Amino acid sequence: MKIIDRIQSGLTLSFEVFPPKSDKPLDPLLATLEQLYTLSPDFISCTYGAMGSNKGRNLEVVKSIQQSGRSEALSHYTCVGNSKDDVLAALRDYESVGVENLLALRGDFPAGAMQTNGDFSHANELISFIRSRTDRFSLAAACYPEKHLLAESMDADINALKKKQDAGAAFLMTQLCYSVENYLRFIDRARKRRITLPIVAGVLPLLKKDGLVRMTLSNGCSIPAEVAALVGRYGESEESFRTAGHAFTVSLVQRLIQEGSSGIHLYTLNRFEDVANLVFDAGIRAKA
Repeated sequence: MKIIDRIQSGLTLSFEVFPPKSDKPLDPLLATLEQLYTLSPDFISCTYGAMGSNKGRNLEVVKSIQQSGRSEALSHYTCVGNSKDDVLAALRDYESVGVENLLALRGDFPAGAMQTNGDFSHANELISFIRSRTDRFSLAAACYPEKHLLAESMDADINALKKKQDAGAAFLMTQLCYSVENYLRFIDRARKRRITLPIVAGVLPLLKKDGLVRMTLSNGCSIPAEVAALVGRYGESEESFRTAGHAFTVSLVQRLIQEGSSGIHLYTLNRFEDVANLVFDAGIRAKA
């Protein structure tokens, strides 16, 4: 099933996982997936490493998700290092395992490079190419409530987003954002520019101070005053910060739902318990 059909039926719940390195066993992730299935996710996305590393493990994971019959698989796919022939080969691989949904991304530049080193420089070009070859796949695209790090301005970033829509993206997924106000400003600006695609909100549970700092710096996400206050108040106690961060994330998810998000996409970091508690406490799913 194409994920856009689920999104159009109402609020979705989804998760992101990442494959193990090539020299590590797949079993721990498969066990985590079995736990995640108990939360009835509408789809589960799977990343792969920089410069296309771990593509083989990515294919193993999305095949397992798709063939479980318990969730739809959404595979990340980037421009970085990929030629047109590479893309066509990848599409054949995904089709062979039953995957119908892809998240088309530019991807991070290789170390020291200022370009993708492939046939596509931007995600809209990748989307357009796939669309010109097949209608089999439902294509998602990324969006950035607080602007992509490399975008010159928010207006420039919205222009790039419009190109993704025009190229054939079916829905959008946000980068993490801890400020509902910034998220709503972004939604307003996008809609005024006639970006009409459903938007799924990406959420990284706020559980560790060091993780917060690392992820916000690498993704250009701001730290709102409310979150900074949690760091100041509980930052020296890992357990206290985890408890306070969980409560903040529950409130964040509930607010995003109230404001009309098409779905909640949780970055699991390949862990189950924290994500399950968030899903239950936010009221998205009821405990069995």
